[in-house]
Amino acid sequence: MTGNSPSILIFGGAGRIGSAVAWDLAAKGGADKIGIVGRSRSSLEKIKSWIGSEKVTAHFLDISDARRARALMQEYDVGVITLPDRRSSYRTLETAIGAGLDVVDILEEYHRRPDPYEREGMEVPAGMSAEEYGESLHRRAEDAGITLLDGMGFAPGLSNVTLGQAIRQVKADSAVARVGGIPDHESAARHPLQYMITWSFEHVLREYMVDVRIMEEGRLAEVKATSGRESFRFAECGVDEMLECAITPGMPSFLFTRSHLQSFAEKTIRWPGHWQAIDTLKDCGLLDIDPISFCGQEVRPRDFFLRMIEPRLLPQPGDMDVCVMWNTAWGSKARSDCYMWAGADAQSGLSAMARVTASCAAVAARLLAGGVIEEKGIVAPEDAIKGEVYASLMKELEKRGIAVVEKVERIEN
Repeated sequence: MTGNSPSILIFGGAGRIGSAVAWDLAAKGGADKIGIVGRSRSSLEKIKSWIGSEKVTAHFLDISDARRARALMQEYDVGVITLPDRRSSYRTLETAIGAGLDVVDILEEYHRRPDPYEREGMEVPAGMSAEEYGESLHRRAEDAGITLLDGMGFAPGLSNVTLGQAIRQVKADSAVARVGGIPDHESAARHPLQYMITWSFEHVLREYMVDVRIMEEGRLAEVKATSGRESFRFAECGVDEMLECAITPGMPSFLFTRSHLQSFAEKTIRWPGHWQAIDTLKDCGLLDIDPISFCGQEVRPRDFFLRMIEPRLLPQPGDMDVCVMWNTAWGSKARSDCYMWAGADAQSGLSAMARVTASCAAVAARLLAGGVIEEKGIVAPEDAIKGEVYASLMKELEKRGIAVVEKVERIEN
């Protein structure tokens, strides 16, 4: 990563992930000018004070004001979108295309092929299907000569990049990604579901409920979220733990960018017992979104459940979290496994989820600004981050204490 430092604008800059991106860019020398955008002036000023860098500028702005947002974007080299829902993410992408701004987005969505379920307020133009809309965004970005690096955080993001590299290495025809953010043992014991919020829990519950597309026997198949469960022993990176995982819609781009695969699914890692508890909540109807009548009012069960559970899942003093990854790709002659176990950062106070996600997005934004990512339009991480760009990303992450262990072994026929 060479050349003059760019100016980088962060949407959602007062949130957990957005503020962590800004901190990384300021602390690691990633940008000369760092803009943080949000709707709360006091929150933005608090984040600016916490970062403690003169490079940071706060911009009080509602992204629904497309004219002002476009004008602001034109003052920066690259944008980073850390907004937690589909409505705001797509709206900001639309504006970025109009402004001619290269962008990194961390949402768990492949914008070129939008998920048709639970749209979270995503607005599709009249007369278009969701897929036609996504394809139109891609073409418009291509025509504008800009890059929208899509889903570039931890998972999706680092998970896509490492699995994409593994597939190339061993000429794989099958792959599975196992990723997750979990509390450490002591913190898990203090929270229901053995879970702790480090990202939008409403979005997490959506991903527990929607149908999920996977590759099965060389074809697209649709299965229920939280199916395909595995229990496994994670004995790498100096730890030895029993964990569980289940299918979720976390890396949807692979269904299109790696459509040659005979099998592929992304699975979310949790502590043992979590998925059984989720089954109980589903069976009780508490995760449903269809309204029911209660005391004369229409109430969505999931909204009620969120209101009850979220305070009990928020991190408490002393709580710590971990980001875990075990990705596997295999072909007829070789197998590749990628492992990671990354904890929180005591010095900055950033959670594991915030620092891993933010580091990936911040480094990717710096790479994008440096002109080393040549693809235009909506580009998935596994296509954009390869070769020397992959080496640069991994080197920068290692500097931040985020190390991925890669192991390749031959398959004896």
